[in-house]
Amino acid sequence: MTFITRFAPSPTGPLHLGHAYSAMLAHDMARTAGGTFLLRIEDIDQSRARPHWEAQIHDDLHWLGLEWPTPVMRQSDRLPRYRQALELLIRLNLVYPCKCNRADIEAAAGAPQEGVPQFGPDGRIYPGTCLERPLSDAGPDDVLRLDIRKALAAAPSLRFVETGPTHTGTHVPAPEALIESVGDFVLVRRHMHSSYHLSVVVDDADQGITHVIRGEDLFDATAIHVLLQALLNLHTPIYHHHRLIRDERGKRLAKRDDARAIAKYREEGASPQDVRALVAL
Repeated sequence: MTFITRFAPSPTGPLHLGHAYSAMLAHDMARTAGGTFLLRIEDIDQSRARPHWEAQIHDDLHWLGLEWPTPVMRQSDRLPRYRQALELLIRLNLVYPCKCNRADIEAAAGAPQEGVPQFGPDGRIYPGTCLERPLSDAGPDDVLRLDIRKALAAAPSLRFVETGPTHTGTHVPAPEALIESVGDFVLVRRHMHSSYHLSVVVDDADQGITHVIRGEDLFDATAIHVLLQALLNLHTPIYHHHRLIRDERGKRLAKRDDARAIAKYREEGASPQDVRALVAL
């Protein structure tokens, strides 16, 4: 079986040990399978992306001993492709504009109800305030959302295969569970041309990704991606959600954890083998 995977960081800060683990694991798995490892730059958020961070991503990964084909895919070069995918969802009558800001959504959500999820993989679950707004009413400050009830009615039965250590097996996301725990998620963010969810499924399909290897914090987002793949007639890869690298308090590393940055270890004289030992790889 062909094995093509990718590491897809955003150039918004330094890569840390968690990134190193994810990239090296994907590279190792591809090499073991005789497959291909790709680097993709997820710079759709141009307000935060910086050229020097993108350059450092390349430097850090090469230092770790990773190799990939060139040229590297960059999301900022692919805006027409995301619009093409969005237009298909619009033709299916699944998209509506939303003018609510974070405070509006918080206020509309009201008091938490016991046993009802408040947050999902796209943040606070949207209460549907703008659901009936037509696209013709969309303004420059609006986001575009997917009507998940209509989307689930339009999609065939959803399923995906997971090979990660925690969720191994075949998963069949239940429609009612997605409505309650995901809601009408964002397809196009404010002052952007896409969102993570829309871009990632289009990019994975266009690159022929067969295996998605990423952190277990993204497992709950997989149902969103499988739904979009079904609506857009795209192939669903095999997923592998790996463990997260955490600090001494058990907190997941983030880009603000400069002390864990790969560049810091390089400056202090560590070797790539030392980094592998630090993440128990």
